[in-house]
Amino acid sequence: MAVTDTGTQSKQSWLKRNKLTVTPWVFLAPALCFFAIYVVIPIFESLWLSLYEWNGLYDADGNSTAVWVGFDNYVKLWGDPKFWTSLVNNVIWLVMFMLAVPAGLFIALFLNQSVPGMRLYKSLFFFPFVISQVVVGLIFGWFYNPDFGVVGSLWKAVYCEETVNIVGNLTFRCSAPVPDILSSETWATYGIILAGLWPQIAYCMILYLTGLNNVASDQIEAARLDGAKGWKMLWYVVLPQLRPATFIAVVVTVIGALRSFDMVAIMTGGGPGEGSTNVLAYYMYETAISEYGERYGYGSAIATVLFAIMLVYISYFLHRMYQDEKGGH
Repeated sequence: MAVTDTGTQSKQSWLKRNKLTVTPWVFLAPALCFFAIYVVIPIFESLWLSLYEWNGLYDADGNSTAVWVGFDNYVKLWGDPKFWTSLVNNVIWLVMFMLAVPAGLFIALFLNQSVPGMRLYKSLFFFPFVISQVVVGLIFGWFYNPDFGVVGSLWKAVYCEETVNIVGNLTFRCSAPVPDILSSETWATYGIILAGLWPQIAYCMILYLTGLNNVASDQIEAARLDGAKGWKMLWYVVLPQLRPATFIAVVVTVIGALRSFDMVAIMTGGGPGEGSTNVLAYYMYETAISEYGERYGYGSAIATVLFAIMLVYISYFLHRMYQDEKGGH
């Protein structure tokens, strides 16, 4: 009995001594378990599958028909023009999507005022982030429509004249053809990016509004006493205190640009032409799932390249965050 009591006391004393260490892991365990099952394991399975040529079928005995090809899928990527088009489009997405950060900042500065009706304005600006990306894609698809969309209507109002044909129907005689943005290989990608920027700007705006609530008012007052105002106030006083919000906005925007998929799927389906608006995420889906004679190995190779690019960016930002926190201490 004495031995049992001693063992119990020893166990309790160990838990008491390590309570602060054990408690966080107890709460983290379920999340880590789900993260491992649904994120980590699929990543390694995708890496392994990229070394095979497989159409997703099994033989009569239930064995996989996958054939080991090593790095052959990656060699094919190097000579695949569709892959390079998708990669270039992802770079364009990345560059243009960064406009969401300063746009969200200036909208947040405008909304961070105590005037009547400001809550309504904030709700209207936040609305694009709440609605589904599919809905956003459909809205902008109608917006760009040359027949009944806003773009077509404005173009006709400026460059076209109303005429009545011989059967009495109203027609338009235009000095220049009405632009069909989503049917243009040159402009379709930019039109999709503009649609994606709408909700992304709203998200960055919310981040900056939260950050502005934490700006030290005493520093603002001290800067005003020193004569700082306008751009100087913003650059030297406000922006340094918004660095955490800026960091999160940049990271989320970069990830959103690299994993862009739904807008392309809804608005153009990768077209027009031979995948002129494809991005890596959609090209991977198109190759591995929707293409006739599915190529899971090749699609996994595309996914691996996209994962590697995102890993580089995320690692860089995490390193920067660690350095900033280390410097702060």
